[in-house]
Amino acid sequence: MADGGQRRAFIGSFTAAGGPGVVTAAVDPENGALTLLNSVDGLPDPSYLALAPDGRMLYAVSETADGAIAAFRVDGDVPRPVGAPVRVGGGPTHLGVHAGHVLTADYGSGSVTVVPLRPDGSLAPAASGALQHSGSGPYVPRQQGPHAHQVQADPSGRWIVSVDLGTDSVRVCTLKEGGLVPHRETPLRPGSGPRHLAFHPDGSYAYVVNELSPTVTVCRWDAEDGLLRPLTETPVLPGAPNGDAYPSGIVVSPDGRFVWTATRGEDVLSILAVEGETLRPTATVPCGGHWPRALTASGGHLYVANERSGDVTWFTVDPSTGRPSRAGAVEVTAASCVVLG
Repeated sequence: MADGGQRRAFIGSFTAAGGPGVVTAAVDPENGALTLLNSVDGLPDPSYLALAPDGRMLYAVSETADGAIAAFRVDGDVPRPVGAPVRVGGGPTHLGVHAGHVLTADYGSGSVTVVPLRPDGSLAPAASGALQHSGSGPYVPRQQGPHAHQVQADPSGRWIVSVDLGTDSVRVCTLKEGGLVPHRETPLRPGSGPRHLAFHPDGSYAYVVNELSPTVTVCRWDAEDGLLRPLTETPVLPGAPNGDAYPSGIVVSPDGRFVWTATRGEDVLSILAVEGETLRPTATVPCGGHWPRALTASGGHLYVANERSGDVTWFTVDPSTGRPSRAGAVEVTAASCVVLG
């Protein structure tokens, strides 16, 4: 949030595809509409962003073969780079901030890197010895080796979970003395290709969206023992895909009644009602563009970064049905993610 209390949104994009880098937008407090303000293009391919808990620092991956992350101060309308980028594993696709560290999921190298934060929020050198995933899956074109796709802390803050598309599994770790200590690995259905995970607000369930088969796996989450237990798997599309269909983002509503997913190729958002240990698909709606790469919920709205159509679309959500209705869009070439302060 910028000075004066005005809400801001930050949009990542692929500069290699003509994207403007990290974009700042104002958020209308009444209707959630975005108004583009400025952009910073000094970091190659800032495809995923994360805000510090106090909202004063923004962190971005550089999704390149070498792999790096960068820090920005966001006390105004233009994010200001702080310090030099820090190298992480190859092809980082996601990052999260937890307990004075930034953690990155490095898709290309199949690893998770821990980067300590200095007191001012700037990046210190990465901790030595990233956690290297190992294993493979049955779908040879995408699963010849590990591909860490997401990393985050669980709601209790005791555990770090990393989702690996290449090994069809979710790893649970602890953060200790600046490094990750493996706790256990949970296998999911072979060939499912897990991409991202979202927790239920009460912390008792986790929902894993699978990229290689358009489904969501419902898991029971035990924060006491750091145990993830798969229960059911639900399709996110009403029938067989018409062609390519690759789910990307997943979000749980703040009241825990609905799960939303975005699927590239089919270019739809899916609404799934939470019914205990199962999900019930209720509807799909167009995503407002082409190739929805990321999905974010905030203030009764959903925001979708449509990469190939080059726009960010926002939707109002019916609180009784969970159904999104398109409300507007702004143009951002090669948009890849949206975070809101």
